[in-house]
Amino acid sequence: MPTQGLPPFSADPDADRGWALSPLDGRYRAQTHRLTNYLSEDAINRLRIYIEVEWLVFISTNDLVDGLPPLSAEDIAYLRSLPADFTDDRRARLAALEAQTRHDVKAVEYLVREHILAHTVSEDTGGVPSALDRYAEAVHLLCTSEDINNLSVALGVCGAVEDVWLPAARGLVSGLSKMAHHLGDTPMLARTHGQSATPTTVGKELGVFAWRLQRALKRIEKAEYLGKFNGATGTYSAHVVALPNVDWLTTSRNFVHGLGLTWNPLTTQIESHDWQSELYSDITRFNRIAHNLATDMWTYISLGYFKQELAAQGSTGSSTMPHKVNPIRFENAESNLELSNGVLDVLVQALSTSRMQRDLSDSSTQRNIGVGLGYSLVAIDNLVRGLAGLTANVSLLAEELDAHWEVVSEAIQQGLRIAELQDAQNSAGGAEDRESTLGPYELLKAATRGRTVSRDDMLEVINHADLPDDLAERLRNLTPATYTGLAARLVDLL
Repeated sequence: MPTQGLPPFSADPDADRGWALSPLDGRYRAQTHRLTNYLSEDAINRLRIYIEVEWLVFISTNDLVDGLPPLSAEDIAYLRSLPADFTDDRRARLAALEAQTRHDVKAVEYLVREHILAHTVSEDTGGVPSALDRYAEAVHLLCTSEDINNLSVALGVCGAVEDVWLPAARGLVSGLSKMAHHLGDTPMLARTHGQSATPTTVGKELGVFAWRLQRALKRIEKAEYLGKFNGATGTYSAHVVALPNVDWLTTSRNFVHGLGLTWNPLTTQIESHDWQSELYSDITRFNRIAHNLATDMWTYISLGYFKQELAAQGSTGSSTMPHKVNPIRFENAESNLELSNGVLDVLVQALSTSRMQRDLSDSSTQRNIGVGLGYSLVAIDNLVRGLAGLTANVSLLAEELDAHWEVVSEAIQQGLRIAELQDAQNSAGGAEDRESTLGPYELLKAATRGRTVSRDDMLEVINHADLPDDLAERLRNLTPATYTGLAARLVDLL
């Protein structure tokens, strides 16, 4: 029922993206549209056609079927023109064939056959039959649908990850690394358990995320994309009956390798999808690190550690409070990373199982691979733009450090402990003497815990301690802003 007083909507499926049900094809299309070249229904259909065509070419170039004449260069070019020039007319014809057959791969098989027959009818061969004419019956020869599908999906996923997702992810890591180097020596109060803690630098903390994301990327970059080509139950049964003299293991391996994929020699009717589970697990790990980055940056912004540039954040802030600049890039990234991982986690679990030699649960599941990668792309884009629109609030960072002198108590405590260890006379003292004096930790706890601590308070502890002159001088010169250890140097490891 329509809302009272409003006319009912009548969505036009061919209208612009405003009618899209998924935001990936609507609001976020600018960030995700390149994935459609690899993982949309249209892209997978083109890849199916490509696999069918390449199998025909392979049959010809390897003389698999005695008596079948080799294809000429012109014949091969004509075959390859079908997936290469996948026109609207060809799409419509494929859709019509699928409506008749109720089978996506069978429709592809028929389309390739029609393409071959159209060539023999239209070519002026001077009365001599074309070699290609003999290949109409060879389309889908010794194939099961999953032979075609698994290779198509593997090529689609490989292209989507290597050509679209990885460049975006590398861009995020690169930008984050540059930001880390730029702010490598900008001191910042650290917060462990939300409390003031040993200072760090802004760049070092950003560098931690860049390092983590780099490691995750290395695993993804090493991903294997597996494919199988072994018939109805993975046994080559029909193959060895029809063509017993062919070395089918070598033939299968060579065909799969020729497509740029890794051969899986031992499967059921389906390729087992373990490589997909591994890949999506690695991408979800990258996503989770990126999610941690988004929530930390949101928190740093809320603490005032960063100023936001309005234009980069893409928001006028609150509709009622004009002073606000909302950190929407990081909030958007957070939610889209959760959506991405929700889909990818389901894929990881679902694709690991197939009943006996085959069930079709993976078919619907794999149609959502682009959805999982798409939400991740949207998040990465928001993180990139969000980080680019930040400027470190150096003055506030300095003020906060100067208000937390208690953080140098750690250095004083450790200095006292080292001094005691190096003092032979003190360490040779009796147990009774040691028990009568507060230890370094207890001394500093008494001086700092639950109290507002100033520089003078810390100096008093130092001046009353029995310390070597050089250590005492180092501690007197120490400030929260200079107590950052090797933080700036650690960024150089990126």
